[in-house]
Amino acid sequence: MEATATKGSKQVNLQITGMTCAACAIRIEKGLNKLDGVSAANVNFAMEKASVVYDPAKVSVTSLEENINKLGYGTAKEVVDFQLEGMTCAACANRIEKGLNKLPGVTNATVNFAMETAHVEYSPSEVSVSDMQKKVQQLGYKAILKTDNAEAVDHREKEVQNQKRKLLLSAILSFPLLWSMVGHFSFTSWIYMPEIFMNPWVQLLLATPVQFYVGKQFYVGAYKALRNGSANMDVLVSLGTSAAYFYSLYLTIVWFIDGGAVHHGPSLYYETSAVLITLVIMGKLFESLAKGRSSEAIKSLMGLQAKTALVMRNGQELSIPVDEVIAGDIVLVRPGDKVPVDGEVMEGTSSVDESMITGESIPVEKRSGDSVIGATINKNGMLKIKATKVGKETALAQIIKVVEEAQGSKAPIQRVADVISGIFVPIVVGIAVVAFLVWYFFVTPGDFAEALEKAIAILVIACPCALGLATPTSIMAGSGRAAELGILFKGGEHLEQTHKIDAIILDKTGTVTKGKPELTDVLAAGNVEDFLKLVGAAEKNSEHPLAEAIVAGIQEKGISMPGTEAFEAIPGFGIKAVVEGKELLVGTRRLMEKFGVDAKQAYETMSRLEEDGKTAMLVAIDNRYAGMVAVADTIKETSKAAVNRLKEMGIQVIMITGDNKRTANAIAAQVGIDHVLAEVLPEGKAEEVKKLQAQGKKVAMVGDGINDAPALATADIGMAIGTGTDVAMEAADVTLMRGDLSSIPDAIFMSRKTMSNIKQNLFWALGYNTLGIPIAAIGLLAPWVAGAAMALSSVSVVLNALRLQRVRVPHK
Repeated sequence: MEATATKGSKQVNLQITGMTCAACAIRIEKGLNKLDGVSAANVNFAMEKASVVYDPAKVSVTSLEENINKLGYGTAKEVVDFQLEGMTCAACANRIEKGLNKLPGVTNATVNFAMETAHVEYSPSEVSVSDMQKKVQQLGYKAILKTDNAEAVDHREKEVQNQKRKLLLSAILSFPLLWSMVGHFSFTSWIYMPEIFMNPWVQLLLATPVQFYVGKQFYVGAYKALRNGSANMDVLVSLGTSAAYFYSLYLTIVWFIDGGAVHHGPSLYYETSAVLITLVIMGKLFESLAKGRSSEAIKSLMGLQAKTALVMRNGQELSIPVDEVIAGDIVLVRPGDKVPVDGEVMEGTSSVDESMITGESIPVEKRSGDSVIGATINKNGMLKIKATKVGKETALAQIIKVVEEAQGSKAPIQRVADVISGIFVPIVVGIAVVAFLVWYFFVTPGDFAEALEKAIAILVIACPCALGLATPTSIMAGSGRAAELGILFKGGEHLEQTHKIDAIILDKTGTVTKGKPELTDVLAAGNVEDFLKLVGAAEKNSEHPLAEAIVAGIQEKGISMPGTEAFEAIPGFGIKAVVEGKELLVGTRRLMEKFGVDAKQAYETMSRLEEDGKTAMLVAIDNRYAGMVAVADTIKETSKAAVNRLKEMGIQVIMITGDNKRTANAIAAQVGIDHVLAEVLPEGKAEEVKKLQAQGKKVAMVGDGINDAPALATADIGMAIGTGTDVAMEAADVTLMRGDLSSIPDAIFMSRKTMSNIKQNLFWALGYNTLGIPIAAIGLLAPWVAGAAMALSSVSVVLNALRLQRVRVPHK
């Protein structure tokens, strides 16, 4: 039965996640129907949708979603990104953010002033993309969907060109006014001053286009802000320049009525308003150009993508745009070409340069069955590949997405700046009014011009632009530079938190070591070939790297392996299998003890192998000890140097492994790790993280396997080795694309540098305003100097952030 809304009630459709059977749907339906205000709720298991008729006066959609969450399910949210137009300062970003967050159905909206973007999580059943765009338009701005990126980029370029034209016009018109102002000083009496420049009508003629054509954007911005009950930089600039312009206009009219001389007029302030507008426009232009440079990392990553692909369709070779390649297409990659998409080699052999992903300069050999990554370069042979991941699913597209999200996200430290900039403008206007009254009534009684000049200087010097740019520009530049080093921070909060790390837990296999062990020792109680045949058959069902090494070693000896009749993996112990009617146990001492196998005679030999850094596994056939196999996993070349760097940074390094203590200690000794947690079961890794956190440590966990995912999620910062599994990378906060331990100290170094840069920016921005306002209030700052300083502050903050793009990590 369909739920239908009656008068006064509303209907909403919610997308449900987590249902596994019809009983789940019934449970959700009952739970929703029990809520006060819900008149009807129907849950469709097949469509995974809930249709709810409710009274908005009694219950909200948020309450419905919370109820579904309490029942153990979820509601699907969609995400949309907008490119914003028309923002002039951080107050504009705050206003748009608040406006979007007030829309019903919007879970979270984040606006990044530096990137001029909005990231919105929403429920499509309650609010549409067009609703959001309308809301932004009501606030006086424009929101372009990020899918229309070409339009957004084109707009930015047009805006820069428009600002350049306005700056040129403004500078030409303001120069004579500036000249006339300079001529008033006694120490510049030697400068030639054309009489026409001193004429009030000429000054009015020059200043008016600057005030109302070039400065129109400030009036429009101020009107929109005030109409929506807030204030921004435009309000300050409009107030300051209008006060100077209209006071000068008043003096000009009075001078004319009094029949003033043609040559000389009163002391006017046209140059104050015109020069201020010129300087602010110049500052905004420099700021836009610098902000454009802060997204260079994204542009360079996008530049790695192949533009076209050579595809086999209907027996013909077709060159098509890479966006038109679909999964399953057969793609030909010639020598020297970029691999267009992620895929699997079907035919051909070649070496492929994967340095853009792994950082390794040595090309990797590829043959049939191997996987290839889009944007890597085919060096010498012809490859025929089957496209497996295309478009937004490719590795490069995922990297670009992570970097974009990180650059568009907010670090917690930015909240401080947002709060300050949100209340700053009204406070400044109040200070300016007080300063005007103090000067007019007490310091220079009755001197309106003098008092007005001080108020204008305060209004202009206090614009909070630098404050709004301080954090996002550093996050953009820092995360972009980190991406170039193969380090992907999933958000600004992770970039900020990483610098606090004081303990790191490293998974052994695949992280400290190469994760590709080799079969080194075979000790059989009976016939070696028969022994290996059974062991290989049992182990080939396991996905563990050690099992793969044993099977590979046995295959290299040319021994064929029969099928397996039964198989069971026992995490932390080993495996149990039935081969040719015989029951095999392969694993640790604990496995033998668990099944009552007496293998004590092998323990001494096993200990000796383990002391050499090998992993030895005991084998029992039909509950009797039958022999032992050992494998060795060599450490990565960079592991020792990376551990030393971490120690030099004052970070405690701990290695964790499910391996036995002797093997773990042998590996740890090779790389210089002093603290080892051995024989830890997969579920125990997260517990070890919690133990360190209980000691007050900020813990990072580094791993590459599925069994590391819980620990990665539990840690303060989870770092996934990029060569590992998708599950580990999904659970992590930071992805180290190069599979190299040296990326860990690099990530911490970049986090520390970025946070230091943010603090420098915030100190400069806050210190500048804190010092600038009293200096202007006591009359030591002319308005045009205040304008120049304000423009300089924004540009200096952005340029300081851009220094991060040139940071070189130590020992690289």
